[in-house]
Amino acid sequence: MTQPPDSQPTPPPAGPLPSGPSAAPLPGVPQPGLPQPGGPFAPPPVGQVPTFAQPPLGAPIAGFPAPAPGMVAGHSATPYANQADPGRGVAQLNRHIVEKRAGSMPGLLGLLIWLVLAVVALWLMWSGSSQYNGGGLVAIGLILLIIVLFCLTAFTIVQPGDARVIQFFGNYVGTIRETGLRMTYPLTNKRRISVKVRNFETREIKVNDSTGNPVVIAAIIVWQVNDTAEATFAVEYYQQFITVQSEAALRHIATIHPYDNGDPGEPTLRGSTDQVAAELAKEVRDRITIAGLTVVETRISSLSYAPEIASAMLQRQQAEALLAARFKIVEGAVSMVESALKRIEEEDLVALDDERKAAMISNLLVVLCSDSRATPTLNAGSLYNT
Repeated sequence: MTQPPDSQPTPPPAGPLPSGPSAAPLPGVPQPGLPQPGGPFAPPPVGQVPTFAQPPLGAPIAGFPAPAPGMVAGHSATPYANQADPGRGVAQLNRHIVEKRAGSMPGLLGLLIWLVLAVVALWLMWSGSSQYNGGGLVAIGLILLIIVLFCLTAFTIVQPGDARVIQFFGNYVGTIRETGLRMTYPLTNKRRISVKVRNFETREIKVNDSTGNPVVIAAIIVWQVNDTAEATFAVEYYQQFITVQSEAALRHIATIHPYDNGDPGEPTLRGSTDQVAAELAKEVRDRITIAGLTVVETRISSLSYAPEIASAMLQRQQAEALLAARFKIVEGAVSMVESALKRIEEEDLVALDDERKAAMISNLLVVLCSDSRATPTLNAGSLYNT
């Protein structure tokens, strides 16, 4: 017979508990290898949707090695396994060529050796041609003569203040800094590069200072090539490179300092020229080190307000100068009045009460602080007469 849908299932008959491996777990007794109450894999209460705790992204998983830095747990430790290693190209870009000394010898000694080899080659060719079986000597002399002709390309002249960058079929061999006639490797390209101290003046650039006022500024940069290899191979045109970098450094220095009227102890472009020049030299030096260049000295050559605010700033400067002059005048006048009153009291010339002292101080200050000449007025009466 089929059981009605609304009826409850019949409970199993009571009997002894089963034993053995297939025995059911006893309630309240922890069983090894089974989910425990409150554990990560415990069955949810009746009526609750089961959820499973997931480890955070990048956390190690049991049975797998710890992930490498920057990798997700469970994934391969080598990113882009089927592609080229991207770090290899970066390492190759970071490599740069530094200057080293090229092998060379004095040109006069090399010229003497060259002449000896040329004479020997000609003698071997002449001796072989005069003998019946002298073909071998002629061949040796001809080979030696070809070598001597190739050695002509090994000579170079280095002027004072110059250097020669030596390349052999595109590879950098070294740099010759010794002056005069030098002999180096044959069949090499000898590029001239100047190591003299040079200078240039940047163009006048308009930039806002730290207070927002537009100023026009220019500087003189004294520089020199320090590493000929980096100057030749690290950048395309090192002269253009230092020009652009110097203007960028000058623009940065001008934006972090006020033109004038800075806070107490704050360097300004107009008042702290030496400090600003030192900061500019360091800024330019840090920017052009990659090109093998060094800065000898920097100086601010031109500094002024932009034309659109020059007249207003000139009036402000004139007002500040006028106030400073007035302050000095008043300070000197007060000192003179104080000295006069002190001397009158010490020598007991006239007995002055407070009212007469006030009148005297007022008259003296008017005379000393006035822009025009004071006109004296004689008072025949008394101060206390009405």
